[in-house]
Amino acid sequence: MKVFKLKQYISRNWVAGIALLSVFFTSCTKNLDQTPQSTATKDAIFGTVDGLKLYSYSFYDGLPGIGDPFRTDGLADYAVINSVNDFIRVNGYNSRTATGWDWKVLRNINYFIANNNDPKVPEATRNNYQALARFFRAYFYFEKVKRYGDVPWVGKPLGINDEELYKKQTPRTQVMDSIIADLNYATANLQMTTDATASQVTKYVAYGLLARVCLFEGTFRKYQKSYNLQAGADSMLRNAAAAAKAVMDSKVFSLNQNGGTSASYRQLFISPKPVTSEVMLACVADPSLGALNDANWWYTSTTYGLRLSFSRTFVNTYLNIDGTPFTNTDRYDTLPFVKETQNRDLRLKQTIRTPGYTRINNGKTVAPSSTFTYSYTGYMPIKWTLDDVVYDGGGTNNNSICLMRYAEILLIYAEAKAELNDLSDADWSNTIGALRSRAGITGGLTAKPTVLDTYMHDKYFPDITDPVIMEIRRERGIELALEGHRFTDLIRWKHGELMLQSWNGIYVPALDVPMDLTGDGVPDVCFYYNLPANQIPGVTYVNVNPKLGNSVNPQQLSHGTYGEVKWLDNVQREWGDYKYLYPIPYNEMQLNPNLVQNKGWENK
Repeated sequence: MKVFKLKQYISRNWVAGIALLSVFFTSCTKNLDQTPQSTATKDAIFGTVDGLKLYSYSFYDGLPGIGDPFRTDGLADYAVINSVNDFIRVNGYNSRTATGWDWKVLRNINYFIANNNDPKVPEATRNNYQALARFFRAYFYFEKVKRYGDVPWVGKPLGINDEELYKKQTPRTQVMDSIIADLNYATANLQMTTDATASQVTKYVAYGLLARVCLFEGTFRKYQKSYNLQAGADSMLRNAAAAAKAVMDSKVFSLNQNGGTSASYRQLFISPKPVTSEVMLACVADPSLGALNDANWWYTSTTYGLRLSFSRTFVNTYLNIDGTPFTNTDRYDTLPFVKETQNRDLRLKQTIRTPGYTRINNGKTVAPSSTFTYSYTGYMPIKWTLDDVVYDGGGTNNNSICLMRYAEILLIYAEAKAELNDLSDADWSNTIGALRSRAGITGGLTAKPTVLDTYMHDKYFPDITDPVIMEIRRERGIELALEGHRFTDLIRWKHGELMLQSWNGIYVPALDVPMDLTGDGVPDVCFYYNLPANQIPGVTYVNVNPKLGNSVNPQQLSHGTYGEVKWLDNVQREWGDYKYLYPIPYNEMQLNPNLVQNKGWENK
């Protein structure tokens, strides 16, 4: 965990601060050949292996922090939250409220790349650290391209009077070529192939990012046809498959199987130490350094966080345990919560609270309180949360947070090969079949599907007629839920309109009838129009009367006195193709008049 231990001490606003580095050279490193002065010289930094190594720790500031990954799916079609995100709310987002145009991280990286040329350090060592810097430059630019499309490519550290500070955007294709060139250099020159802590970038993490980048760009070019980039799609997809295959063939990683089908999936997200058989890169928890997260607080508080729940439309995509679609079940749409969660893909009960889930309170195993204390839909996540209630009240979670894992690599390989119409039954078995087998699913593991699922077609992807691609998209949504990939997936598949889906929850057969959601025979929740005078202790009462005084109730039932729970149907939402890219922030347009606003945002 050396990298993340040192990262705790490095300023989040590091911009190649030579003076700051000198502090570390004098206080943290004892074996450097350096001159005693208040400001470290370039020679002390770039002329020694320890100098390069210490500087390289600052690059990790460009990765998400330990409290970030489990937050990032608040803007996703399956996420039901406390308020409609401004980005999809009518008149809620514009260039004057836009953020994200931040380049400090890039300057730090480019400064290193430009100065890492001292011959006193062996060439292979210099190349290794150059590869690490270029990995992080690629990571930085990939995030920028996903958000803005065309962005200025800057390959050197800029001074305050440099003309390139005012350059216009570089075409997307050139930026992507530069990203891929950086990652190709990283895969060729990074010397570390394994890391027992999963906290450092290795050769195969670089291959993983290359696969992620190429899959995104390949599918973006294929489906986002208005950019006229379809000619380059297949090349990108082939690169994605090849990079993913390099990770697979290395045999360094495998799917975690410890704990069996009922526990091995969730174990990846609640373990104090990364499960390094599968987790390729993580933010590692370290209580001694205060490197903790607040996932429990985020997901179990009624006032902190987004109160994120899953939509029923998405929960319906989890297969039956025998591999058949749940939505083929007779009257699936009116099944109560206890029945609809039985005999399903075992990732469901490792992702949300289902009957049988228990918590720890003062050392005792207890049934949790009603999910409707926290949840708007009844489908309350547990994927990242710890079961002991002691963690619920603040940032004290000691679980490490994964940033990249082998399951994603399998999904990338399967999708890229399927998009190229080149996925074999063996490929299916080794990727989608392996993931489903780990989840306890017994059917459809060895051969590609031949029948298109009508629910997935009607509710999600009406443009997809290939049952293989459809099932891969189902699998990706389920396997990577709440890991920060969903919004990006909808962008590259050109299905942002899914953000407008109604936010629905469990089926309620009638008003004023207490419901058991835990399967223990004790009622947990009751939906009403008029609060009963005699309330049952321990039952959460939820008002679904369409009228709350002179206001519209944001939580209702789909058929008034029965049906699915609905949340915030009264808030107008909108989607337009221009939202596949974010606007350049208005202030940045004023500072640099050479920038061109993304299409559709010009007057917003």
